[in-house]
Amino acid sequence: MARTRAAYEYTEAEDKSMRLGFLLIAAGLLSLLGLGCCWLRPALQERGGGGSANCTVLAVRQLGERFACTFSCGAACRGTARYPCLQVLVRTSRSSAPALLHEDERQLRTNPKCSYIPPCARDDQENSENVTYKQKYWKEKVGSQPFTCYFNQHLRPDDVMLKRTHDETVLLHCFLWPVVTFLVGVLIVVLTICAKSLAVRAEAIKKKKHL
Repeated sequence: MARTRAAYEYTEAEDKSMRLGFLLIAAGLLSLLGLGCCWLRPALQERGGGGSANCTVLAVRQLGERFACTFSCGAACRGTARYPCLQVLVRTSRSSAPALLHEDERQLRTNPKCSYIPPCARDDQENSENVTYKQKYWKEKVGSQPFTCYFNQHLRPDDVMLKRTHDETVLLHCFLWPVVTFLVGVLIVVLTICAKSLAVRAEAIKKKKHL
């Protein structure tokens, strides 16, 4: 019995391999749990009840209200600037009621009242020029041409998005890499155990031959 136990004791290299495998298994499970609770579940909720439609611009306007944004000019240099609020009202092929267009879900959460948030510059005038350029783009270049937009009737019935932040590719990678990490960990543990078992059997057969 003592000899059997000694034969199944793992070497230092095998022990490190087992620890690595269990570490990868734990990392994969924790990643799935964390991403599922903090990122994947909200993303699927946003996609649930949503779809795509054809949008047509109804009106493009700037409101008198200005909003604050934070700019960075170095490691220890931060400040606050302001930008005008641009609203792009559209009609979708799913509804005749006007809807407010947004760049994506992130912009919608940051400022649900406006359609565009410019890159925050230190100069308010530069921010205004960026918003005016965007306004001309929607008026002159897009005009009455239809384009694809995205909506979610359950969460935001009066808003549509120009693009989705959580597309199928991002969701796939969100699920794929934790699973791959988990499977690699399981494979390392299984191969280490199998290799040790084969080595013990080979040693036992070798001893029987010498008897």
